[in-house]
Amino acid sequence: MSAPVAIVGAGSIGVSWAIVFARAGRSVRMQDPDAARREAVPGEIAARLAQLDEAGLLDEAPDAIAARVTVAADLAATVARAGHVQECAPERLELKRELFARLDGLAAPDAVLASSSSAIVASRFAEGLPGRARCLVVHPGNPPHLIPVVEVVPAPFTDPAVVERTVALLEAAGQSPVVVRREIEGFVFNRLQGALLREAYCLVRDGVASVDEVDRVVRDGLGRRWAFVGPFETADLNTRGGIASHAEKLGPAYARMGAERGQNDPWTPDLVEKVTAERRALLPLEDWDERVAWRDRALIALLRARRELSGREN
Repeated sequence: MSAPVAIVGAGSIGVSWAIVFARAGRSVRMQDPDAARREAVPGEIAARLAQLDEAGLLDEAPDAIAARVTVAADLAATVARAGHVQECAPERLELKRELFARLDGLAAPDAVLASSSSAIVASRFAEGLPGRARCLVVHPGNPPHLIPVVEVVPAPFTDPAVVERTVALLEAAGQSPVVVRREIEGFVFNRLQGALLREAYCLVRDGVASVDEVDRVVRDGLGRRWAFVGPFETADLNTRGGIASHAEKLGPAYARMGAERGQNDPWTPDLVEKVTAERRALLPLEDWDERVAWRDRALIALLRARRELSGREN
């Protein structure tokens, strides 16, 4: 039998993580010092599982999944036999330092110690620990039981075998892990999100668009594209000839937009060549038309789903 997964912190992220692992058949032990949070967990898990069940997204009865989750106040008992510990405490550096020092002393020597940190890198809270080689960040999209991408961010001192074990665990739980190749504040998810949000604030500040108008551009435009393809594939599919042609035609305009905000990060020829090579390895140009047709079918399916959802909400 697989070792239990321990979740430290029973807030919304912790509850969602519990569903991720319990849904995959793992025994889950949750800990939180707040009695009110511990009492709320079973009802919250039941409600979220009911939503998934109604949508036909569960492979077994919700009660069977929920039964794999136990909640306790005692940290030592929660993590004692765990193979993976997922910390979900608030985003405060000193708190994480204190908590990881405790976890390093309480968890089994071979247990992975992972933080759900949104921006703080592991080297800032685990550097001085005796067991620092088993520490890393495992940052989920929120909520992880609905958004599968997970950033696995090792510190320079993290054992590569720990990264491999963590990726395997997440893949087995139906998540989509991405290994971030070096520590950087905010990782990839929040840096991309932050770039868009910074520009959104500027557009409102400068009187270019209202808050609702910016949201509509993303919700009814960019967001629809990005439900199926990322920014590189979007550019690749939007221009015949692929991303190299896109960079040639629009790169100068994007450079001017960046310079307007004080950002000088041009798409240099060697960078465009690197990006192009990676895209062509993923999608040869001879398959471009077929992929564009797939994208359009996906957008049609999304339009249909949104119309059905809108009808239910009215």
